[in-house]
Amino acid sequence: MSKVIKAIGLLSGGLDSMLALRVILDQGIAVKVIKFWTPFFSKNIQTAESRETVSTNTDQLPDVLRYARELGCEVEVVDLSDGYLRIMHEPKHGFGRNVNPCIDCHIYMFDTGRRMMEAEGRQFVFTGEVLGQRPKSQQMQELKLIARRSGLDDRLLRPLSAKLMKPTLPESEGWIDREKLLNFHGRSRKPQIALAEKYGITEFPTPAGGCILTDPHYGNKVKDMFQYREKKSLYWEDYNLLRVGRQLRVSPELKLIVGRYEADNELLEMFVTGRTRLEPVDVPGPVVLIDKSTDPEHELIAARICARYCSAGKRGDEVAVQIDRYNGDKRIVRVRAFKPEEVEDWLI
Repeated sequence: MSKVIKAIGLLSGGLDSMLALRVILDQGIAVKVIKFWTPFFSKNIQTAESRETVSTNTDQLPDVLRYARELGCEVEVVDLSDGYLRIMHEPKHGFGRNVNPCIDCHIYMFDTGRRMMEAEGRQFVFTGEVLGQRPKSQQMQELKLIARRSGLDDRLLRPLSAKLMKPTLPESEGWIDREKLLNFHGRSRKPQIALAEKYGITEFPTPAGGCILTDPHYGNKVKDMFQYREKKSLYWEDYNLLRVGRQLRVSPELKLIVGRYEADNELLEMFVTGRTRLEPVDVPGPVVLIDKSTDPEHELIAARICARYCSAGKRGDEVAVQIDRYNGDKRIVRVRAFKPEEVEDWLI
């Protein structure tokens, strides 16, 4: 009786992941699919706040895990949060176009996959990566670097582009038929769409990057935070708060977050502890948070910014703003709103 070859699929969740999974399953490999999770990989702050939203014990599985389970695969969500900020704060291979430490991130993920492979007695790891599809982490030199630095070396197979690469151990050992692997390259989606039609895959996510660190607007907020905060003092709450509302840098000592919509105001209430909160009295307007400052001048500036985003303030009316300090003190001030052009340069 021939030995069953077992692999781990490190799959991000798009069409490439689904196709790579099918290519490997078609060769009789027993696959366990892993989807890694950090708050940066979540599309919005609600999912970033809780790993439970992507738990495999719920019906709300990410697309690739639902698809893998339908195909009979074991699936697991692995939380990388504990070690991820070390990568974020000291990326050995630098950032991409924004604040995305893609190479270090991939090394961390693949090293985790390697350790799982070894612990579970599996023979190799595969991914849905396509050579040349992403500028930072999917060029030939970087793909080789990631395989080597993760410790996987030739036990890492990229089935969608394997024919463009040196044969891996699964191929040379005969566990995988190299002729049944593919030669996809670059950013064109036509080969993937054609293969999806062959497999009858009609529903799949759009090929947008799932990591918020690749977003330039979010990246600007992270860069501002790096400039004025010590990295060792930063934790997930600080990064998650950057997702909410308007962010304004008034001075090195004063940064504010202003709710744009009612939903923003509700989210900002999650971050009140340890911060000073402002809100207009008796008129609709935003919730505003500032860090631990009880400087009266800072509070007056924040109050005038709060009034700037009230309809009453826009009319030129004087606005009453309640200030709830993080230490429990409260006061109400009456202020005139800043003009739009006066706050424009403070927006991050």
